[in-house]
Amino acid sequence: MKRLLLSFLQIFIVSFFCTAQDLQQVRKDFESMMKNTTDIPYGNNKKTGKYYDIRGFKMYCEVYGEGKPLLIIHGNGGSIDNFVNNIPYFSSKYKVIVADSRSQGKSVDAGDSLTYEMMADDYAALLSAMKIDSANVIGWSDGGINGLLLAMRHPEKVKMLAITGANLWPDTNAVFKEVWNIVQPEYDALKNKTNKSEQEKNQWKLVRLLWEQPHIAPTALHAIACPTLVIGGDHDVIREEHTMLIYQNIPKAYLWILPNSGHSTPVRYKTEFNKTVDEFFISPYREIKGEMRFY
Repeated sequence: MKRLLLSFLQIFIVSFFCTAQDLQQVRKDFESMMKNTTDIPYGNNKKTGKYYDIRGFKMYCEVYGEGKPLLIIHGNGGSIDNFVNNIPYFSSKYKVIVADSRSQGKSVDAGDSLTYEMMADDYAALLSAMKIDSANVIGWSDGGINGLLLAMRHPEKVKMLAITGANLWPDTNAVFKEVWNIVQPEYDALKNKTNKSEQEKNQWKLVRLLWEQPHIAPTALHAIACPTLVIGGDHDVIREEHTMLIYQNIPKAYLWILPNSGHSTPVRYKTEFNKTVDEFFISPYREIKGEMRFY
């Protein structure tokens, strides 16, 4: 069975109303944009890769660069190499910490359950294991959900947060119906299969995660104390009004909607994404009528 990343991300970067011919071309363009043009084997780098014993499993992590710590979190079915367009930029300014989330990439987990809360706690434990008190955090898609929960459950670990393509719950008020039409056949097939292989068991965890979670109340976001940049594409699979809802419920939030972009903002607008998020992290603040602004 194919990795979720291959099918979902290729679909997420375009509007669901494009023609089959357009979709084929966009997939080719996307694969070209995701190509690693460096000599560094991100996600499989023996020079810097290391396993950490975290909360009952071994979490694979790579570190690049020096400076203030920056944690980058990938999406559902993804891995470290999803950030080939971002690690080179940020590692020139920060100590970039990028890991494979539980049950994804090289971070194998034999357990039969998976939740966003579990993964958020994993990342907090990873920072502690690395003796890092706090870090700036970037989260993409499911990584954005993990970023929100990390800031809520472990506020001392997150200095500043930038998330893109996150959702608070799994229904058509948050995510367009076309996504569920794509996911449902795989969900049903795996749910009804009694004798799953080890690979299918892991795939089932990831599909269930996408289909059944998260469940975050908008008011729960009020607990996020750190400045947060909320990002989305104007053709994202996450509804714009849902992205707005996240922005409106975080006390020190900023909003950035990218034009002509789907779910893959760190890929489609890699140069602008890297620069804008970096500026958000380093810019001075001032308080204006109780609101924090950056410029």
